[in-house]
Amino acid sequence: MLTEHDIADLTAGRHADPFGVLGMHLRGATLWVNAILPGALGVEVIDRASGETVAKLGRQEDTFVFSARMGRRHKPFDYLLRVTWPPLQPGDPDWVVDVEDPYRFPLVLGETDAWLLAEGTHLRPYECLGAHPGEMLGVAGTRFAVWAPNARRVSVIGDFNGWDGRRHPMRLRRECGVWEIFLPGVGKEALYKFELLTQHGGILQKADPMAFRAELRPGTASIVQGLPPLHPIRPDMAQINDFSAPISIYEVHVGSWRKAEGWRWLNWRELADTLVPYARDLGFTHLELLPISEHPFDGSWGYQPISLYAPTARFGSPEDFQFFVDAAHEAGLGVILDWVPAHFPSDPHGLANFDGTHLYEHADPREGFHHDWNTLIYNFGRTEVRNYLVANALYWLERFDVDGLRVDAVASMLYRDYSRPAGQWLPNQFGGRENLEAIDFLRRMNHTVGVQRPGAVTIAEESTAFPGVSRPPSDDLQGGGLGFHYKWNMGWMHDTLSYMRRDPVHRKYHHNELTFSMMYAYDENFVLPLSHDEVVHGKGSLISKMPGDRWQQFANLRVYFGYLFSHPGKKLLFMGDEFAQWPEWQSDYSLDWDALLHAPHRGVQRLVRDLNLTYRAHPALHQLDHHPEGFSWITFDDAQASVLAFERAARDGCRFVVLCNFTPTPRPGYRVGVAQGGRWEVLINTDDPVYDGSGLPLDLREAQSLPAHGRAFSLQLTLPPLACVILRPVS
Repeated sequence: MLTEHDIADLTAGRHADPFGVLGMHLRGATLWVNAILPGALGVEVIDRASGETVAKLGRQEDTFVFSARMGRRHKPFDYLLRVTWPPLQPGDPDWVVDVEDPYRFPLVLGETDAWLLAEGTHLRPYECLGAHPGEMLGVAGTRFAVWAPNARRVSVIGDFNGWDGRRHPMRLRRECGVWEIFLPGVGKEALYKFELLTQHGGILQKADPMAFRAELRPGTASIVQGLPPLHPIRPDMAQINDFSAPISIYEVHVGSWRKAEGWRWLNWRELADTLVPYARDLGFTHLELLPISEHPFDGSWGYQPISLYAPTARFGSPEDFQFFVDAAHEAGLGVILDWVPAHFPSDPHGLANFDGTHLYEHADPREGFHHDWNTLIYNFGRTEVRNYLVANALYWLERFDVDGLRVDAVASMLYRDYSRPAGQWLPNQFGGRENLEAIDFLRRMNHTVGVQRPGAVTIAEESTAFPGVSRPPSDDLQGGGLGFHYKWNMGWMHDTLSYMRRDPVHRKYHHNELTFSMMYAYDENFVLPLSHDEVVHGKGSLISKMPGDRWQQFANLRVYFGYLFSHPGKKLLFMGDEFAQWPEWQSDYSLDWDALLHAPHRGVQRLVRDLNLTYRAHPALHQLDHHPEGFSWITFDDAQASVLAFERAARDGCRFVVLCNFTPTPRPGYRVGVAQGGRWEVLINTDDPVYDGSGLPLDLREAQSLPAHGRAFSLQLTLPPLACVILRPVS
């Protein structure tokens, strides 16, 4: 029997133990059924087996709490609730429906899941948290579970219960701080949120942190969606991501690569028919997508996600995204996702102040607030938060079969004083500036990926000299490197762009900006990134950074691309750069595809294709990217002529020669030392007329037994203006 306090608390939506009073309960020798159904006119209990009415529940004290004894029955039985609702339209009859009682169903979480969640060691918490459509006791419905240990009450609200938090309060599993319930009759496509009553009496409505699907902004609800299927590890994954493999990444902001008629976004299936073959035909090996987790603000480009587990609704359903990934794989392309575990936005329906406390973020803004982005920083020291993030990395790799994750803003995670003035940050336990908890998180994340998804890769966007970013951690995860497979070489990017902006007449004074990268080229496994960050926010496009007249600007970009593809390290190029679009990237607009009506732009695009194909076809240009044996200088000190010459080598000893002339002055009769005599042939000449170059004849001579640059042989040729030439021996 319900007490006055039970009735008052249920009515007010503040009952701490709804499963203790709702549903069927044996009190002594008396069997009771209690229900709360706001808006109902009447409730009856129906024996499922016989179909007979067992009892009519009485309304308690003019509330929507209904209760009654089950007559002479003293043993629990299988039952339904027959609910009478007011007419849907004036003049219609009352609406009567038989429903399952959510409070007759057993626990949702198993003991092992609850134990692992409490420890923060559950490899795949998304398998039990969130919303999972399925069956329980033979009844179709959805299991809901959410971690909110400090809430007084949590309810599921949605379009199936009028968004009324009194209807479906959840059960608290105190051993792990998770609230759970099985809601019969709720299926896929249902909209839902969690309503939380805080310890201070406030009401919060939150999207599901583990939602597999979410509404498109301005909607903020989660959507019931089945867990994507588990994908076996593809046999080719390790091969295409290997350190010795050619990796050339086409970085894409999906919403602005190309627009459809009516200026709408292309959906995933349209992108599978357009973007995938485009990248394949240009010779790229991988697509890297700017973040695709659901995010409320278009202008964040996805870097301020709310629902980490939900592919954004902007481009279609999760199944549509899977179709895109599968299409990329069929075309021979790997798929890398930008992933954002460094911070999250403070939107009221998100993780901020989730259960009325600083659950996911630090309470102290000196640790938990990021001034650059006006976002909150995850509390990496909390095991459940770390578990949430590590599992998310695994989720994208296992459930969508993506090939890797590029981890955003790693530098901001590694240092407690990152972008903070003195007095606005807290030191670690040893008085230092390193964020030890974030370091531990990154090691654990990378270790988990390496063990659970061998062949997949993680790539760090990290701009400092933090040691061992792409080196493995120790076995106990207490030392060693961070465990990334690759690291963006921000130093190479900054130095070379600084050099390329200079008028060629001044470049001889800054020759070191081209050569310095080889001083540390093997400290990490580097990717050479010409990313979106370099062509936005007033920085201008790559072609607009180049000095000189129009012809020289294109020639400068062509020689720069030649240097990029011949320098040790994997390659990354942002969309639009491959055809030298003039406007800087704007996320609200399509790329300037009309530029390809003009020969110079078509020339750059063809050059990128030929560089990709050449890079992929010849092991000397990629096989030893991360080994000193794969590179040797021929001449790095010809600053007066602004010329570089170097060798790239494969494991079999095959050596290519690369020459770059960074001035518009041709260099006739330029002699360069080579490894062997005889004929050499041109693989790439960025000054070739097919790329809209000048077509100046190279006058390439056979290599003679004439020592130069410490080599027994040398050859002579004319170096074209602002050009990169790649040579290989004919034999």
